[in-house]
Amino acid sequence: MPLQSPIDAEKSITKIALNRIGLMDYEEALQLQRKIHGEVVSGIRPNTLLLLEHPPVYTAGKRTQDYEKPTDGTPVVNVDRGGRITWHGPGQLVGYPIVKLLKPTELVGFVRTLESALIKVCAEFGINGIRIDDRSGVWIHDIKGDRKIAAIGIRVASGVTMHGFALNVAPDLSAFGRIVPCGIDDASVTSMAAELGRKIDISEVMPVIEKYLYEALGKVSA
Repeated sequence: MPLQSPIDAEKSITKIALNRIGLMDYEEALQLQRKIHGEVVSGIRPNTLLLLEHPPVYTAGKRTQDYEKPTDGTPVVNVDRGGRITWHGPGQLVGYPIVKLLKPTELVGFVRTLESALIKVCAEFGINGIRIDDRSGVWIHDIKGDRKIAAIGIRVASGVTMHGFALNVAPDLSAFGRIVPCGIDDASVTSMAAELGRKIDISEVMPVIEKYLYEALGKVSA
């Protein structure tokens, strides 16, 4: 599989290469991220957006507490991103934007940019996603309570981002019940399928994600 797929004239304006990977083991994807990150830092590769799914895996950011992890011995991959523990698996669309930031130290602003893009994606499907103060990611808020539909965890090194977001399209949400997802014990996790009450596939969401991510990343990347 080629690392970069062809991009059309509209997308090339943002100077971001796209790689739709499909299903890839988390640690293999992490090594790929690190390779691309180094090449973007050195200027031999353009800003790159990876879109993929992972086989089931728990990953723990630097702020994860032991009590938040599974208690049954389930393996957890410790990673150098921000945030705490989460789960990845089939039916969840994961995006890794590896981009050189216009403002290299503006991590919070970059997270807000991703949130805004994902909120627009949800809106395209009639889902009212929102941002909640002091809680990263995209949320649903109504009389049923707060529910997280997309998680975000970023690392910036040498002015270039790594890691990214995970949008729950139609994953098995029961996997989140074995952890304290993102360190939040007073809210639940949801998916586009659960909110819409119908089947929805990654392929239906992919072009919408691409549209809004290119639009957003083009404004913050160098």
